[in-house]
Amino acid sequence: MRIAAALGFDYERGAGGATVPRRRRFALRPDLDSAYRIFSILNSRGLPLAPGDILKAEIVGAIEDSQRDAYTKKWEDLEESLGRDQFSELLSLIRTIYRKAKPKGTVLKEFKAHVAQAYKPKQLIDDVIVPIGEVFAELTDSAYVSSEKAEIVNEHLKWLNRLEFDDWLPPALAFAVRHRSQPKKMEIFFRDLERLAYSMLIRKSSINDRIDKFSRLTKEIESGDDLTSEKSALQLSQAEQAATYKVLSGPLYDTLAARARSAVLLRLDALMSGGGAIYDYDTITVEHVLPQNAKADSKWAEWFPDPQKRIEVVHSLGNLALLTRKKNASASNWDFDRKKKAYFSKDGVSPFVLTTQVLEHNDWMPAIVAARQKQLCDKLEAHWRLQNRKAA
Repeated sequence: MRIAAALGFDYERGAGGATVPRRRRFALRPDLDSAYRIFSILNSRGLPLAPGDILKAEIVGAIEDSQRDAYTKKWEDLEESLGRDQFSELLSLIRTIYRKAKPKGTVLKEFKAHVAQAYKPKQLIDDVIVPIGEVFAELTDSAYVSSEKAEIVNEHLKWLNRLEFDDWLPPALAFAVRHRSQPKKMEIFFRDLERLAYSMLIRKSSINDRIDKFSRLTKEIESGDDLTSEKSALQLSQAEQAATYKVLSGPLYDTLAARARSAVLLRLDALMSGGGAIYDYDTITVEHVLPQNAKADSKWAEWFPDPQKRIEVVHSLGNLALLTRKKNASASNWDFDRKKKAYFSKDGVSPFVLTTQVLEHNDWMPAIVAARQKQLCDKLEAHWRLQNRKAA
C-alpha cells in the first residue's frame, strides 16, 4: 500500500470494507528543468539528481542506437575520472564560458540554452565536454604537461588554485583548450592571469566585478585578440596597479581578510624562497612580530616609543610572519627573544623564509621593519609588474 501511494494512487473503501485504488495522480511539468527540481525534492533521501544526469539523458539519448553505448562510456569515463562534484563544476564552467556573463538561471537551463543548442550531440561530447574536461583536470591539479615551460605554468596554476574564488577558470579553460600545445603562450598567459587574479583579491573586487572582467577576457580569447595589449582585460591598468600596490605597502593585515592575507604572504614566501617550497600544513596563520597591543613597560615600547609610529608599522608587510600553528594571543605579546624561540620556531627553525628572516635579528627596531617592508614590497612589485603605477 505504501508503494502504491508513492506512485500516486488514492484509495476508497470497496465492498466488505476492502481498500481499493481509486485513481493515480501525476505531476505534469512543461520542461526538464521543472522536472529536475521536483525530482530533487522527491529524491531527497537518495543520491541527488545532478544537472549532469539530466543532460546526459538528453544528449546521449539523442545519439543513434549504434553509437550510444560508445558515447555513454565517453561521458561516464570523464565523470568518473573527475568525480561527481567536479564533473558538475565542469558543466557549470562550460556554461559560463559560453554565456560570458553572470549566470541568471540554473546550470541545466543555461547549459541547454547557451551550449547544447549550438552542437549536435556527438559533436558536443567530442568537441566541447571531453576536451574541456581533460584541460579542467590539468588546470585544477596544476598538472600541465609539456616538453618545456610545464614547471613554470604549473607554478602559476598552483597559486591560482589557492585563491578563494575560481572565477578565473572559464578564461583559463578557454585559453588552454586553444593553446595547450604552445607552452610559451601558456607561460605568458598564466603568468598574467595570476597577476590579474591576485590583484583582484588584494583590491577586494566584488564577485560581479570579477565575473565581468573574466567574461571580457573569455570573449577576447575567443576573438583571438592581443592579450598583451594594455587594453586587454588580462592586463592591469595604471590605476589598478596603483590600487594593488597601495594595499601591499599599507596596513595589509588590517585591510585583507584572513584567507586573503595568508594567500598573499604564502605567495611572497615562495618568491623569497626561489621556488620549490611546499606548504602542506593543516594550519597556516599570519602573525605580527611587533605586537598589536604592546605593554607600556615592554621592550617593544622602548623600541617603538612613538604610539603613532607603532600604529603605522604594526599591520604592515614588514612586521608580519607566518606560523604553522593557531594564533596565541598571550604568546603574541611575549618579548622578542622568547617569541622567536618558543612561538615563531621549533628548535630555532621555521619552514617559512619570511619567518626565518625575523629569527635572524637580535632586535626589532623601526629601521629593521622599514628595510624589510621595502624589500618585500619590491619583491611583489617586480613579480606582479606594478611599476607602471608611478605614471598614473
